[in-house]
Amino acid sequence: MSNFFPRWSNLLPFKLIVCLTLIGAGLVGGIWYYFTPKYTRVGYQPDQPVPFSHAIHVQQLGMDCRYCHSFVEVASHSNIPNTQTCINCHGQGKIKWESPRLAPVQESWKTGLPIPWVRIHKVPDYAYFNHAVHVNRGVSCYSCHGAINEMSVVYEAKPLSMAWCLECHRAPENFLRPPSEIYNMEWHPKSIDAQLEMGMKFKQEWNVNPPVTCGGCHR
Repeated sequence: MSNFFPRWSNLLPFKLIVCLTLIGAGLVGGIWYYFTPKYTRVGYQPDQPVPFSHAIHVQQLGMDCRYCHSFVEVASHSNIPNTQTCINCHGQGKIKWESPRLAPVQESWKTGLPIPWVRIHKVPDYAYFNHAVHVNRGVSCYSCHGAINEMSVVYEAKPLSMAWCLECHRAPENFLRPPSEIYNMEWHPKSIDAQLEMGMKFKQEWNVNPPVTCGGCHR
């Protein structure tokens, strides 16, 4: 009695297993590589209720970060400026008060309700992060937020992922800067060697020893 199937069909199950394995490995590898904060978060730029430009306020007018984000040096989380902060410059009869772009500020001032800013930079809830500790030990706004002073619309410039954080925790000397330059977005070290020399000096003087184990951030 002749066979119903050709001889090559004997290898069909093996070929299917190999193909499915390769496809599965490709999918896992793609998800592993691309479904990370580097690709899913960097560049995130939501529309805000008020078109606030850091390029104008910081770059052109020279405003200090701490005027609006007044808790950065004392609190574990940096604060979003409240309406009163905006009113100090843009209150009735002041700078561009009648501009329709400031309508949400005017409404907030009248009703007492906060401006519904959209949060951009956020560390996962399962990771402990203290903002004050970092800025008080030589970590600049620039290191985590990029050249935010040049942004007309704020976006997430860094992934804020575990691997990204560990780059600094394992070698903080590459990022530490003088306390006087923490909020100076235009400051840059003269050279890599100068940065390392300065960073090692601050690391020793301030006893900077950031955790590199899971328990340091996942408490």
